[in-house]
Amino acid sequence: MEKSSGQLKKTASQSILQFFSNYGLAVFLGTLIVVFSALMPDTFPTAFNLRTMLNTQSVVLLLALAEMVPLSTDNFDLSVGYLVGLVHIVMISLQNVTALPWGVIVVIMIAMGAVYGFINGTLITRVGIHAFIATLGSGTILYGIGFWVTGGAQVLGKDLAAGFLKLGLNVFGIPIPIFFVIVIGAILWLVYEYLPLGRYFYALGANTRAAELVGISRVKYVTLTFIISSVIVSIAGVILASQLRVGQISTGPNYLLPAFTGALLGATSIRPGRMNVGGTVVAVLMLAVAVSGLQQMGAEFFVEPLFNGSMLIVAVSFAVYTARRRVLTTVKMEELENEQSKK
Repeated sequence: MEKSSGQLKKTASQSILQFFSNYGLAVFLGTLIVVFSALMPDTFPTAFNLRTMLNTQSVVLLLALAEMVPLSTDNFDLSVGYLVGLVHIVMISLQNVTALPWGVIVVIMIAMGAVYGFINGTLITRVGIHAFIATLGSGTILYGIGFWVTGGAQVLGKDLAAGFLKLGLNVFGIPIPIFFVIVIGAILWLVYEYLPLGRYFYALGANTRAAELVGISRVKYVTLTFIISSVIVSIAGVILASQLRVGQISTGPNYLLPAFTGALLGATSIRPGRMNVGGTVVAVLMLAVAVSGLQQMGAEFFVEPLFNGSMLIVAVSFAVYTARRRVLTTVKMEELENEQSKK
């Protein structure tokens, strides 16, 4: 009876630990919301504040989801900030200087993103350049192109199409950009949870050589992740242009850190050790709620980069710890198998 009771206590404690391991970030998000709502009941838990956070974080959410895709194959994409910056500039510039319908320009932006993603994937998989260097280099080129297009000055939207401007508005009190986040997030969730394509991405991220031995092409699927990522970034750039209605080259790079932090921190939640949609969304919302709450309490403007940088270090530390545990577990299993085979 005592043994059974001990086993029950052990099982219960393991279940609690497992729950907080999977959903600790979501619990922390809920705690932040409760605390800030109690401290600032007149400003924080309001519909206006919620709409503002959702609207401002919609682009970050899209960029974090875009960053998550190549990261699932263990490849960095440091160009998301540069690409979203160039897309939002070109989106406004083309409406200023051409008579093209805004929907056609959107298609051009998405096609441009797909081509750029293909170039990144080719540099990494066929040329053999490390993803860190390839995307940093190509992103810097985009940054230079942005300076060339703008001349270093702001691009003001002149007579922007009404339909285009509606992308940054609300419907039924909900920011329209959030609907894009929901649709893209749902598609990615289905891919990673239920389709073979998602398993291929995870397999390449876990062990590229082993994945190739079972017929999963690194060239094909890694390149595809960069194409998907850049297409999502292009959509985010279109939305950003609709929200800001002005193009500025310095805007894009500011999105890299929160997007990167959200994607990496997301791997510590829901499905720890793996990039996943739910964890990424929770991570970005947690960062947004924390920064918004601290700013409303009177924190200085530099709190946001300090907080995001700290969370990035935490996320990377957890990723390294998880990788080491995975290696140790594999080694122990191999040792046990060897011992059993000797017996």
